[in-house]
Amino acid sequence: MVEKVYITYNQIHKLCQDAAPRILADFTPTLMIAIGGGGYVPARILRSFLKKPGNPNIPIQAIGLSLYESLPTDSQVETPGTKVTRTQWLDLSSLEMANLIGKNVLIVDEVDDTRTTLEYAVKELQQDVATAARNSGREAEMGSTKFSIFVLHNKDKEKRGVLPKDMIDENRYLAARTVPDVWINYPWEAADIDEHDRLATQQTIQ
Repeated sequence: MVEKVYITYNQIHKLCQDAAPRILADFTPTLMIAIGGGGYVPARILRSFLKKPGNPNIPIQAIGLSLYESLPTDSQVETPGTKVTRTQWLDLSSLEMANLIGKNVLIVDEVDDTRTTLEYAVKELQQDVATAARNSGREAEMGSTKFSIFVLHNKDKEKRGVLPKDMIDENRYLAARTVPDVWINYPWEAADIDEHDRLATQQTIQ
């Protein structure tokens, strides 16, 4: 049976606070892209800690990707799927999204499980930026667009997905914590947040 681990909002806040200086050590984001729905909360918290005095807030955009398939009963955990479904995406044909070209983009999600979703997101965003650069006559700037990844938890397991080698080599992938292959229950999934927090106090993984 898969072990369940409960994570609180306070723990997530502190993970983001702890990770921000490590992100800024190697990468200065000019835009964040949250993968819904797990990336929304950490992206918003992280923005407060990434903001530099005198600079504007880092904009947050959202994409929707679905990989997990729900099982019929609440007593069972979900199992990872193998096909990524795109449910929401950026409109790079707009002037605002064309400004993605040449920027430092931080992709945020809650967990790196099989890495399938992250691989898909990076590849598709790279392709879209390349298309936008060609369409706007800005091919020379295409290579200056950099993507980085932040996740709250990386599961220590064999991955199906593969991230670009230069992203790994340049420390543009960061997990706040690496944990065993357990099922992580995040607070935004809780029906009873008080019970969720009570269960979290019994856990050692944060």
